[in-house]
Amino acid sequence: MFNYLRQRFTSHIRERSRRRARLVSKDGRCNIEFGNVEQSRFVFLIDIWTTILDLRWRYKMTIFISAFLGSWFLFGLLWYVVAYIHKDLPEFNPSINHTPCVENINGLTSAFLFSLETQVTIGYGFRCVTEQCATAIFLLIFQSILGVIINSFMCGAILAKISRSKNRAKTITFSKNAVISKRGGKLCLLIRVANLRKSLLIGSHIYGKLLKTTITPEGETIILDQVNIEFVVDAGNENLFFISPLTIYHIIDKNSPFFHMAAETILQQDFELVVFLDGTVEATSATCQVRTSYIPEEVLWGYRFAPIVSKTKEGKYRVDFQNFSKTVAVETPHCAFCLYNQKEAKAKEKKGYDNPGFVLEVSETSDTKM
Repeated sequence: MFNYLRQRFTSHIRERSRRRARLVSKDGRCNIEFGNVEQSRFVFLIDIWTTILDLRWRYKMTIFISAFLGSWFLFGLLWYVVAYIHKDLPEFNPSINHTPCVENINGLTSAFLFSLETQVTIGYGFRCVTEQCATAIFLLIFQSILGVIINSFMCGAILAKISRSKNRAKTITFSKNAVISKRGGKLCLLIRVANLRKSLLIGSHIYGKLLKTTITPEGETIILDQVNIEFVVDAGNENLFFISPLTIYHIIDKNSPFFHMAAETILQQDFELVVFLDGTVEATSATCQVRTSYIPEEVLWGYRFAPIVSKTKEGKYRVDFQNFSKTVAVETPHCAFCLYNQKEAKAKEKKGYDNPGFVLEVSETSDTKM
């Protein structure tokens, strides 16, 4: 038992040491940190709307509660000051004919309750402003306007965060692994993507970026150098009919960065393939983007995806998501260069000669005389 636990612990440590840092996580979050930013953090307050929307829910709710409690308590103090200056409080022993600015304010607690009733327009009718002093009327108008502004901003921020297209992107899923196999006689890198909702994404467009470290001829090292990766489906890579899972593929030709990789060397490569899916939400007409990434350990050479779409007896199409990321081993060339050499060799065999530099041309002449 001890040896088994030790082996598991050793394999776990070895796996963690081999784990590569990724810029984009599987769920699309970016793993990047900004340091030594010269601009002040107050610049984020200029675009306060975006700052509030980008906050996590716990911080947003803290600001939401603090804004209301703070405004209620602040105006409660102001109402208490008005009652204190006008000598409406019981400690001043007002006369029977005395008309207070606000009726039934007897202390700080009652002033806070009146501030709460005023700002949220509860209106119990027990405490109310009289026409005795203009200061109280002005304070009532100012608090009412400020309360409407706070309500509009906070409710709008919460509604906007709930309805953000980022939440719609969570119902788009990619396969756990990417595979490399032959498709249509060409070596391709394939990825499966599915829409978990029946509502479509309008004008969907899918593309990829290969991130790797490159060294220029001048000796400059570029970290996270980006190379465009074109993905297509059988109907093109734009305006996808995204009602069922699609298998997108990248053709590994001579212009592809995967052309010089092989099944034996792909695990030694240092790259990260980031896949993007852009589209417009049908229900809200808001644009959204879905992201995921694949590192060399998640690219399986010599596999294809298992079929998941079938037809029932009732004539309906059924998608089995149990096989969504399931792969099946298939016969695949161990490199794209070998596949293209094999095709060129077969093409030469059809021409009837092996050496393209050795071609015997025979010109027929006729010696027959009439």
